[in-house]
Amino acid sequence: MRSFQSLLCAAVLAVASLAGAAETKSAKPGKTEITWWGHAAFVVKTPGGATLAIDPWLTNPKAPKDMAWPEQVDAILVSHGHFDHVGDTVALAKKTGATVVASYELSSLLGVAKSNGMNPGGSMRVKDATIFVVPAVHSTGYVANPQAQNAKPEYGGTPVGFIIQIDHGPTLYHAGDTDVFPGMGYIAERFKPTVAMLPIGGQFTMDPVGAAYAAKLLKAKTIVPMHFGTFPALAGTPAELATALKAQHVSAKVETLEIGKPTQF
Repeated sequence: MRSFQSLLCAAVLAVASLAGAAETKSAKPGKTEITWWGHAAFVVKTPGGATLAIDPWLTNPKAPKDMAWPEQVDAILVSHGHFDHVGDTVALAKKTGATVVASYELSSLLGVAKSNGMNPGGSMRVKDATIFVVPAVHSTGYVANPQAQNAKPEYGGTPVGFIIQIDHGPTLYHAGDTDVFPGMGYIAERFKPTVAMLPIGGQFTMDPVGAAYAAKLLKAKTIVPMHFGTFPALAGTPAELATALKAQHVSAKVETLEIGKPTQF
């Protein structure tokens, strides 16, 4: 008769084998789908079934007027409190039950049912995606009712960017609104982003030349320009970014997404 110890050992090995099989089964290599909604708004769908909305101003002037909002969203990532980034966060969270991820102060101001207030250095897991909060160089302020007379912004915490590491997929960096800053070198060293969504419009963020410097620090293979052309003040263009990258001897590829068209990475 087998000893208790040998039976216990066999049972432990069997459980470990099943756990390993389950983990292998849950890992779903495949393409990550990114849809640009214009401005800084994106919807990301991962191979493991996570849907993430980033700065979801889905009603911005460039957004497709006939495209339905996503029915299922796991998390909404909001980089800072300005209206063009908070956008339709509250309505989308109510519609989908998504968790809103934002700075601690901003998350408390939005009044959504589910939120996760974080600051740079924080992280969370959503299915097959790990989200890290990183710094951004910008300002912030949130106005709950911009139509109200004498409405003044409330302090919305520090502005941030997001790293999204996808199992068996790309590592995305959404910079939020920012200028280039030395900490992008740290982001490159630690997270090694393969796709960087960078603002290029100027005035409120870095312009194409600044974004080219950012690309040099980040060492990402693909740069997705954003936050340009929505208003006349956001005058930077993807063509100017490509020229600036070439002038600075940066080999990154500029991939300008077509608004409303899912693109696979």
